[in-house]
Amino acid sequence: MTFWRSIRNRRRRAALGVCLLSLTGLGSVWWRARGDAPPTAEVKKGEWVDYVELRGEVKALRSLSISAPANAGELQVLKLLPSGTTVKAGDVVVEFDRTKRQRTLEEERTALKQQEAEIEKARAQGRLTSEKDQTALVRSRYDVDRAQLETRKAEVIAPIQGAKNQLDYVERQYRLGETEARTTADEIGASAEVGRASQKRNKALFDVRQGERAVSSMTLRAPADGMVTILPNWRNQVGWSEAPEFKEGDRLWPGAIIAELPDLSSIQVTARVDEIDRGRVKVGQAAKVRIDAVPDREFDAKVAGASPLAKLDFSNWPLTKSFDLVLELAAADPRLRPGMSANARIAVERTPDAVLLPSQALFQKAARTVVYVQGTWGFEERPVEVAHRTPKQVAVARGVRPGERVALRDPTAREAAP
Repeated sequence: MTFWRSIRNRRRRAALGVCLLSLTGLGSVWWRARGDAPPTAEVKKGEWVDYVELRGEVKALRSLSISAPANAGELQVLKLLPSGTTVKAGDVVVEFDRTKRQRTLEEERTALKQQEAEIEKARAQGRLTSEKDQTALVRSRYDVDRAQLETRKAEVIAPIQGAKNQLDYVERQYRLGETEARTTADEIGASAEVGRASQKRNKALFDVRQGERAVSSMTLRAPADGMVTILPNWRNQVGWSEAPEFKEGDRLWPGAIIAELPDLSSIQVTARVDEIDRGRVKVGQAAKVRIDAVPDREFDAKVAGASPLAKLDFSNWPLTKSFDLVLELAAADPRLRPGMSANARIAVERTPDAVLLPSQALFQKAARTVVYVQGTWGFEERPVEVAHRTPKQVAVARGVRPGERVALRDPTAREAAP
């Protein structure tokens, strides 16, 4: 009897176990069939990292500027290479309309020729005057010598004639002095006239050379190999919209920087950090950067510099203040180009060996922070203590263990629903 009673007890326990398993399986199937089962996530153990997320732009640390000439007068772009064009040193990047300046240069060249003709005229007139003066000077000296000879006859001629010859000799000497003085004055005057004409010629020559430089400067060439980056034309900015790039037909002011040739080996990312996060960002902190135009790669970076002074950010309204930030990439990529948009995440705080779960797994119940841990028969409500929090992830000090699964949606919300 005892033997058969033991067999019956075993059969009852086996049947009860099968029933329980069946009920559990049916309950699980029923729960999933209803579609009300909330999604879950596994509680993990790892490093908790708090990030500051920024939006920035790729820039080159070193670049060569291509500027409009400062002394070419009114400028209008006739030809302009588009951004992204690869050029060699000496290639034409920008050409300006030189019609008006070329016409002015021709007028200056004509004025130079006129001044050179004036110099030749002054020199010729000086030579003619000098020849006349030299002839008069020779004649005057001859007259003096002849009058002197006449004075030597005083012993053999009448005293009156001798006195007359002496007076004639003195007069001839006086006229010789006048002729010498006039010759000297004419030489000085001719030299001064040539000097004045030379000054005018030099001024005209300077204008011509400056005009030639201005005309030649209206063709801007690449100073080195690189890729052209056209800069914004702030004169054509409308309201708060982004300023358009320089284009063919634009009128420029002297010295305007039109384009740059960036050094692609010195690529960096610049961004602006809000006042609320500035105190958390420090030089040397690690960061992750994603470039919109290079979606298949995440770049390692670090904070290379941060401005100590805030600036007004005119890209938002109402206006806010932010700080300039520079991120240095650990490795370059030939696909990177200045002007590309980028997203950066700067790790500002780390906690190793933390218990991690998604932020959406936390719920507020009666002034408590709770999670719903998945169990065999449903979800168990547990209070938790949050150590650190970010919009996407939290580190929990106590309340759950790694390996457990928590609900990402409140499983009790359906019960309260009407």
